Amino acid sequence: MAGKPPTGDPVQDAPEVTSPRHSAAGLPAIAQTLRTAQRQMGVRRTALTLLRVNQKDGFDCPGCAWPEGDERHAAEFCENGAKAVAEEATLRRVTPAFFAAHPVSGLFGRSGYWLGQQGRLTHPMYLPEGADHYEPVSWERAFDIVAEELHALSSPDEAVFYTSGRTSNEAAFLYQLFAREFGTNNLPDCSNMCHESSGSALTDTLGVGKGSVLLEDLHKADLIIVAGQNPGTNHPRMLSALEQAKRGGTKIITVNPLPEAGMERFKNPQNARGLAGGGVALTDLFLQIRLGGDHALFRMLGKLILETEGAVDTAFVEQHTHGFEEFAALARTADWDETLRATGLTRAEIEQALQLVLASRRTVVCWAMGLTQHKHAVATIKEVVNFLLLRGDIGRPGAGVCPVRGHSNVQGDRTMGIFERPAPAFLDALEKEFGFAPPRHHGLDVVRAVRALRDGTAKVFFAMGGNFVSATPDTDVTEAAVRRARLTVHVSTKLNRSHVITGARALILPTLGRTERDRQRGGDQFVTVEDSMGMVHASRGRLAPASDRLLSEPAIVCRLARRVLGDRSTTPWEEFEADYATIRDRIARVVPGFEDFNARVARPGGFTLPHAPRDSRTFPTTTGKANFTASPVEHPELPEGRLLLQTLRSHDQYNTTIYGLDDRYRGIKNGRRVVLVHPDDARALHLADGSYTDLVSEWTDGTERRAPGFRVVHYPTARGCAAAYYPETNVLIPLDHTADASNTPASKSVVVRLEPTAGPGAAPGGAA
Repeated sequence: MAGKPPTGDPVQDAPEVTSPRHSAAGLPAIAQTLRTAQRQMGVRRTALTLLRVNQKDGFDCPGCAWPEGDERHAAEFCENGAKAVAEEATLRRVTPAFFAAHPVSGLFGRSGYWLGQQGRLTHPMYLPEGADHYEPVSWERAFDIVAEELHALSSPDEAVFYTSGRTSNEAAFLYQLFAREFGTNNLPDCSNMCHESSGSALTDTLGVGKGSVLLEDLHKADLIIVAGQNPGTNHPRMLSALEQAKRGGTKIITVNPLPEAGMERFKNPQNARGLAGGGVALTDLFLQIRLGGDHALFRMLGKLILETEGAVDTAFVEQHTHGFEEFAALARTADWDETLRATGLTRAEIEQALQLVLASRRTVVCWAMGLTQHKHAVATIKEVVNFLLLRGDIGRPGAGVCPVRGHSNVQGDRTMGIFERPAPAFLDALEKEFGFAPPRHHGLDVVRAVRALRDGTAKVFFAMGGNFVSATPDTDVTEAAVRRARLTVHVSTKLNRSHVITGARALILPTLGRTERDRQRGGDQFVTVEDSMGMVHASRGRLAPASDRLLSEPAIVCRLARRVLGDRSTTPWEEFEADYATIRDRIARVVPGFEDFNARVARPGGFTLPHAPRDSRTFPTTTGKANFTASPVEHPELPEGRLLLQTLRSHDQYNTTIYGLDDRYRGIKNGRRVVLVHPDDARALHLADGSYTDLVSEWTDGTERRAPGFRVVHYPTARGCAAAYYPETNVLIPLDHTADASNTPASKSVVVRLEPTAGPGAAPGGAA
């Protein structure tokens, strides 16, 4: 039988600590997977559900956006994916009786972990103005409430429509269509907080804001550089791809301030060598870089390539690129002393990396939040592109750029038009297909949406999935901003902190999960998703819905649109709700690359979207070529007695969803309020292992922010650097501290001081 949800909130700030591990997965991963799944789903349901994850006739795992190969294992999931599925397919339920027993003021004091463990939402719930309890509400009344508030706005731009990356292509397309028919481009999404910097950099340099490699390119590469990414925790199935690449002779350079177990050694739980043997050592060269030093590293590698006879692919550069001379002139000025200070590396380490680069005919660079969430993130990623262009490693099999996305359909949402700054061509196609004039002015991204709520210029906040309050920076400011809204609405499968930080009125609209059967008037439906490498495929749930009161996301959007837009809309919303194939027919006529959508997605495994740089070495940029860029190297300065803090996930976590309180690979058990500090730095700051400290972020305008009560863990981080989990540390990041050009919150390389405190204490206001 599945276990019951916890009744008491466990202490999260007094963890047990052991030595970090040096290998990932293996038998411990299988054991933890089965324990978690059976606790949530029971034995029979576990078997029925997990064997359908990421299968061609099954459902897409909500845990990440890593692609599947054509040949798939019967257990095509990882430990963290199984945790995500288990929490969605759980037998635990949050019914109206739960809300009757728990006032919002009481739920506010609970941790995000406790809230998520209560189970699946079963009924639409409404929090009236001035009330302290959610109460059940009919779907019809819920849509009336939203319509009342939207119609009362003085402008459509006073509404914000947020989207999580879990939303399917069909739901995302309908959602942006509804928002634009309503009259706004206020469509912020979780991309604004993660890979917006990648999209900005790649669009400017290559003309396409997505990665240029497919899964088979990793297997063909001579060299893979994994920079600012922790696959063992965040994208565990990527380790299988790296293992296959290693067996084919690929070399791997890992660039990270932290040693990560998954990149040291991988014990593949899907084969005998991983279970009973020693697994595979993945990393050939570990560059333990100082936080924010990646720009300087890739600039120096570029300089050294320029200085090595025959190292530049001159034919490619002359035929396919623009701006080489300006870049080369600046790159040649790169200074060794400055580079070593910025990176914390030795000259010998960088020269060793160069030898691996020069020996490679096909190089892939993979990255994630460790590159995208810095002030100079866009310039850094452009430098990665410069590095690859020098060697002709764009549009060549086994080579290219590989930004690794997190949410399972975050890339698809953007493809479907979830973007506050839509391309004119997309709006033209939308206008032609649906016969209305979409708004042309830019809308609000995540940071600007919080500002608008704070300033009272946005009054209605509608979220399609996600946990906005916990995902955004500057926790106190964000919470106060959301509370100023007239109405907050969350389409959700499970309870989270965004449901207890509300506007004057609030709605929780429960929706189907990926694992569940979606039956409409037109019969059983499926949805589609786009993975991190531009593959589009179907997702079909099979489980009975958690409640007969749930609606699918497409159904919620269609019914809301009919109620809000009324006769002014000629869009066939009822037809779309009844049969999702009719939505895909419209997508095929609006979104390039989706021609003949229904027929192509019916093929097992789906289809690949076009990517001009990869497919034909053509570049839809303003110059018509791939663009070298010449940006001054930037890196954070570290004042005396301070550390550079990075925020990161634990192994028992997916974004703001906390599955448990352990981080097995880093040796943390039963706690989350920890700060990882190099032993030498800790001694210099008089911080003993096991002592407690407040984290205080310092800013150039003289302001400070404090996160109290973190246990100091002596850990082999890069010198001068520290690490702690989010969302506990989101409070340290000012709303306006964002990456240049992309406006992504810059939650890496934050200057902090560590102030000793007496000992563990309760986290304020459920901050965990």
